[in-house]
Amino acid sequence: MQSEKDYSQNLHAGASKSMFENARSLRKTETAAEKIIWQHVRNRKINGRKFRRQHPFDKYILDFYCHECKLAIEIDGGIHNEKFNKEYDIARTIALNDAGIRVVRFTNEEVINHIDKVLGQIENLLV
Repeated sequence: MQSEKDYSQNLHAGASKSMFENARSLRKTETAAEKIIWQHVRNRKINGRKFRRQHPFDKYILDFYCHECKLAIEIDGGIHNEKFNKEYDIARTIALNDAGIRVVRFTNEEVINHIDKVLGQIENLLV
């Protein structure tokens, strides 16, 4: 049986105290697109899966995370189109994939204008 400490280590991959503080702050300043997603995934609304928002994992904060499925959902604003941010996102996704976490990305516009399509894609990834 997995101990609580082992579960937390697996759930957060050793995220630092400051990462938890940053995540708490981000929860208070969520974007319109993040609010929309949260309303649709919270309280096990999709396939009975639990999602966490602004979840600390290692040196990253995942916008939304389902630990059962090892799925991270990232909601990207326009800043993610800049070269440096694109490169960072690619490296971040690779690191998360190496940790066994699949990453799916949606733009703010996709969430706001096509929520049913976005939710369908998320549902298909929940295995």
